Amino acid sequence: MNKYKIMSLLSLLITASLVLSACKGASESPTQGSDQKVTSSGYVCPAPQFDVKVTSKELNIFVWTEYIPQDMIECFELVYGVKINRDEYSANEEMYAKVNAGGSNYDLVQPTDYIIPPMIRQGLLQELDHSKLPVMKNFNSSYLDFEFDPGNKYSIPYQAGIDSIVVNTDKVKDVPKSYADLWNPEYKGRMVFIDDSRAVIGIALLTLGYDVNTTNPTELEEAKVKLQELIPNIRVFDSDSPKTALIAGEADLGFVWTAEALLAQQENPAIQFIYPTEGAILWQDNWVMLAGAPHADAAYAWLNYSMQGDVFWMMLREFPYINPNDAALEFAKTDHPDLYKAYMDSSITNVPADVIKKGHRSVDVGDAAVLYDNIWVEVKGGN
Repeated sequence: MNKYKIMSLLSLLITASLVLSACKGASESPTQGSDQKVTSSGYVCPAPQFDVKVTSKELNIFVWTEYIPQDMIECFELVYGVKINRDEYSANEEMYAKVNAGGSNYDLVQPTDYIIPPMIRQGLLQELDHSKLPVMKNFNSSYLDFEFDPGNKYSIPYQAGIDSIVVNTDKVKDVPKSYADLWNPEYKGRMVFIDDSRAVIGIALLTLGYDVNTTNPTELEEAKVKLQELIPNIRVFDSDSPKTALIAGEADLGFVWTAEALLAQQENPAIQFIYPTEGAILWQDNWVMLAGAPHADAAYAWLNYSMQGDVFWMMLREFPYINPNDAALEFAKTDHPDLYKAYMDSSITNVPADVIKKGHRSVDVGDAAVLYDNIWVEVKGGN
């Protein structure tokens, strides 16, 4: 065997040895030779910033669809040794009905602002022990102490956002500037709408010059008739992933949430978010703990861990709504500057102050909620 063949053979043996060594290292679990916890995507999990003792081995959560990063869930499971069992819903009313029926065994749910007061009245929630929630210091005060839960006795913020008009400017010649414009017959069968009764009924009320929280039966009846006139323009109601119809070109415009518009825009820059002349619909989603939660210790651990800055920044990456967590924004600014800049530069996520000031927030309407529910059933029954 000549020296060239010998050198070639040695080179192959060295390469094989290096490959085997690398494979051995990659096959080791995060606890073998390392204290790091690593998710299936390769993300290295941060250590908990707040000390919470946990004996529970499970946590049951009932949450909105497409709303929690998988790395966040896996990190919590790895760090605390707690299995998260997750069920999902697409509307507040769906969640409320299931929880109110009893027997759900959930620990945490994610209600939007207006649905929290009736949950409190029905005794469905327990007061939070703020001594077990040091993470509360992370939140911007603008997202605390709302009318729906003074003092945040029952809730802590998750994300906020706006419901407004989205439009593919390459496909739509007459770009709408108001909610009233959505009744344009040119839009027949071209729109995607979120499946959100209060928001959609709200825009009908606004086009009629009424309050989005009216309890007046006559005004609500007018809104029902107005919405029935809009139904031919709506191709699909979708609260799971309304961006999908926009990205696929199945819908050219519609009425969607903040992040859905931004994610669609990232796929197609022609997709724009329009703040209407009547004022946009504002909302905030929150965590609450159900009365009798079977794994309250794990629930407190989840709230503190998932909302710490070096974990909750993931929301900017995957679900870019309005983030109320100052610690998460500060972490992103330092460690993920491109992501932070994109968030701050977008008028979808960094909403102009005048839009917020002019906006409308849905509140608890008490017994009139039945009127809203009936309108929704009748209107969608014709779709």
